Amino acid sequence: MINLSINNQNISVPDGTTVLAAAKQLKINIPTLCNHDDLCVAGNCRVCVVEQKGARTLIASCATPVSEGMEIMTNTLKVRNARKHVVELLLSEHRSDCTKCYKNQNCELQSLANEFAFGDHIFLSIVEDHLYNVDRSSPSFTKDDSKCIRCQRCVRTCSELQQISAISVANKGSHQKVSSFHDRPMSHVVCTNCGQCVNRCPTGALVEKTYIDQVWDAIYDPEKHVVVQTAPAVRVALGEDLGYDPGERVTGKMVNALRQLGFNSVLDTDFSADLTIMEEGTELLTRLKRALVDGDTKVSLPMFTSCSPGWIKFIEHKYPEFLPNLSTCKSPQQMFGALAKTFYAKKRNLDPSKVVSVSIMPCTAKKFEAERPEMRSSGYKDIDYVLTTRELAVMIKQAGIDFRNLEDAQYDSIMGNSTGAAVIFGATGGVMEAALRTAYEIVTGREVPFGNLNIMPVRGMDGVKEATIKIEGCVEDWKFLEGAELKVAIAHGLVNANKVMKMTREGKAPYHFVEIMACPGGCIGGGGQPIPTNMEIRQNRMKAIYSEDLHMALRKSHENPDVVAIYKEFLEKPNSHKSHQLLHTHYVERDNF
Repeated sequence: MINLSINNQNISVPDGTTVLAAAKQLKINIPTLCNHDDLCVAGNCRVCVVEQKGARTLIASCATPVSEGMEIMTNTLKVRNARKHVVELLLSEHRSDCTKCYKNQNCELQSLANEFAFGDHIFLSIVEDHLYNVDRSSPSFTKDDSKCIRCQRCVRTCSELQQISAISVANKGSHQKVSSFHDRPMSHVVCTNCGQCVNRCPTGALVEKTYIDQVWDAIYDPEKHVVVQTAPAVRVALGEDLGYDPGERVTGKMVNALRQLGFNSVLDTDFSADLTIMEEGTELLTRLKRALVDGDTKVSLPMFTSCSPGWIKFIEHKYPEFLPNLSTCKSPQQMFGALAKTFYAKKRNLDPSKVVSVSIMPCTAKKFEAERPEMRSSGYKDIDYVLTTRELAVMIKQAGIDFRNLEDAQYDSIMGNSTGAAVIFGATGGVMEAALRTAYEIVTGREVPFGNLNIMPVRGMDGVKEATIKIEGCVEDWKFLEGAELKVAIAHGLVNANKVMKMTREGKAPYHFVEIMACPGGCIGGGGQPIPTNMEIRQNRMKAIYSEDLHMALRKSHENPDVVAIYKEFLEKPNSHKSHQLLHTHYVERDNF
């Protein structure tokens, strides 16, 4: 342990602790911009400088390890003047249209400017001397160089957490910028649209592309019938942008708020998550039968989940030879959209061309997914507009809704019922757990041999998780699986997806079924979730997800009465011809540069 003092308060911390981390333990706030809990130390911005007794210059607290007897002061005149000058230098290169900026009042640079940069400004603005680009080519997010402070959080996120490196630092000095490969538009580089860079950008340089105005226009159009669906991870995060602590469930209030916004029908993506389990589970069992009984050596195993559009685009770019291993199932969002324009429209006696399908997602990649040409099997675009959790919070504020005092409400019928298995889709391992709850019961006629349906080996924040489930006591149709060991794996974050895919390419992945989510923690850590994000926040959201599952009346997808009804009335059975036509798709190889 190392002994030191900060602002005359003594503290002992483990060797290797940074001054910034030691100060946090004393509840002393040191401002930062480039630092982030999820990323390596950079020391780029110099906002976190502090004064060390005996040192000639100020030190960066985020990059300086503690030493024995160190005496630190965090709020001297020298420190405050230095921070003021750093912030003002950043502002001199920053397009300051704060009142019109999407990140207004949720911008870290703006917060620091309020604290340090008031009064006379001693540096001239050089914004007009630079030709800045605003890249709006991506359907998922906008990149505005005029608001970039070159903290490089986005660059480190893309390389460390996702191993994509779609962006990097180019040039030096006053010409330095965050750039894509050959400065190409973001829609033309290897970018998975995951939005993790957006989640960690401290300013408005990277923000989701917003479709709020288009959704308002649809709601106000009397000719349109606007249907909205909400993903499972939204209900445990929306409250963070509306004054709640991370991890508080606001499902009922969210449904009520959506009704007050004017949506004609408020439905649940969890319904189509249950449907996904039926389709995907049947697909997996069919592949296993072909491999084990029919001796088909061309069966593509392991089978990979296809719920995460960021992961789909990753495999299209990086590992296209394994595209046949992907489940052909659309994601729950897209399944819901296809059924909204067919089954739902028929049940409500609506013209499908008048139905506007909106989804509230924790994910910026869902915006890209909605634009894919493959997602129009009904004859109409499956999903018309995708809003992030953050965008929904903006709409609720725009409408002047007193969210905290709303009564809890229930989802509408037809495609509003769901189970706990669908809820846990929002957390890494959730799709796997939901699939195992149903598949094991179909094969054996009994519930999974885990306490209270909770399959703990597939839960948690480990980057790659593995589990083996022995199948015993099979029913007649599935006797060929008697005594078999089903080997599964779960990965979240593309850095971990890359590990699993390298093992698969090298023939070292002895799995039958693999769940991969592009974002850290799964959808709860999606690129469209409230900012800030860190491990503690993601864990709180995950606890809320499992808590909601535990309190659901039904917790297995095949017991959802709406799912049973739609097969009886419309889809016939899982993996039927009609199901394949509407609920399944294919993916394409993309360039790796």
